[in-house]
Amino acid sequence: MRPPATAGLRHVALNVKDLEACERFYTGLLGMHVEWRPDADNVYLTGGNDNLALHRAASAVAPDTAQRLDHIGFVVNEIGDVDAWFGFLRSKGVTILKEPRTHRDGARSFYCQDPDGNVVQLIYHPPLSGT
Repeated sequence: MRPPATAGLRHVALNVKDLEACERFYTGLLGMHVEWRPDADNVYLTGGNDNLALHRAASAVAPDTAQRLDHIGFVVNEIGDVDAWFGFLRSKGVTILKEPRTHRDGARSFYCQDPDGNVVQLIYHPPLSGT
C-alpha cells in the first residue's frame, strides 16, 4: 500500500562552482535567507516554504554546462512517512542510495534513484513539513 501523499517538491539541491556568488544571488537578489550553514562548502536557503541547498562542487563533479543538479527532494508531513516511503520504494525495486537517517537539524531522509539515474530524496524537514 502506498504511503500518504508527499507535500510536494519544495526542496532542490544544486552543485555550484562558486558557492559564495550563488548564495549572494539567491539571498541578495531573490530574497531567500540562510536557514543552515553546516560547513564552508554547504548552505541551505529558504524563502519560507521551500529549501534550496547549495553544495560547493568538486572540480571533477562540476561540468562546464549550466545545469548541475545534485538531487530533488519530496517533502513528507510526518517523520514516520520517511520510513514508510523507504519500505514502499525498496519493495518496488527502486535503487536505494542512502538508507533513512535523522540529521542534526531534526530532518530525516533517504535517497534513491529514478529510472534515469536522477537522485531523489524523500525528506521530513520540520520547517517545511506539516508538523
